[in-house]
Amino acid sequence: MGSSPRHSRSSNGEEERPRFFDSKAKTKCWANADTVPGRHPDRWRKDVAGNIVCKRFCNCQGCLCFEYDHIVPFSKGGESTAENCQILQTRVNRFKSNKEGLDASKLKGYSCEVQFTDKELDIIEMAVYGDVIRPGNQCRCRTVAEMLGKYKSKDDLAACKLPHDKQSA
Repeated sequence: MGSSPRHSRSSNGEEERPRFFDSKAKTKCWANADTVPGRHPDRWRKDVAGNIVCKRFCNCQGCLCFEYDHIVPFSKGGESTAENCQILQTRVNRFKSNKEGLDASKLKGYSCEVQFTDKELDIIEMAVYGDVIRPGNQCRCRTVAEMLGKYKSKDDLAACKLPHDKQSA
């Protein structure tokens, strides 16, 4: 491999270890993270501090955003492997920086203070994915044409009633 942001060459021309996690390591890392009860596991997980994060919000700055983190920091010899990978809410990862051995309670102290209700997570999921997939409560987003009566969906999945009304709560 040539010199790139993912791999670099040392001063003597030898290949150095990769700085970033490859897609296989990220897939395993996501799969190893705790699931969020009542939420689709391909979309939602908990970081090691217990914060809910959304898979589509990787490498951004919001409260539902996360980054793939080196458990043993890269700067301290940690490898970019699935075994050394964990997901962390972006804010937590920034505060953790290159520290080692921080337990979940210490990491939780760095967490975003905003807590989302199930209804708010439903609305966010609808906006991001176009549907909400929850065990026993699956729906899809209606298109504008469907809402105007110009189109009838062939999808058997019921259209969502978001935001929640008293009957669907």
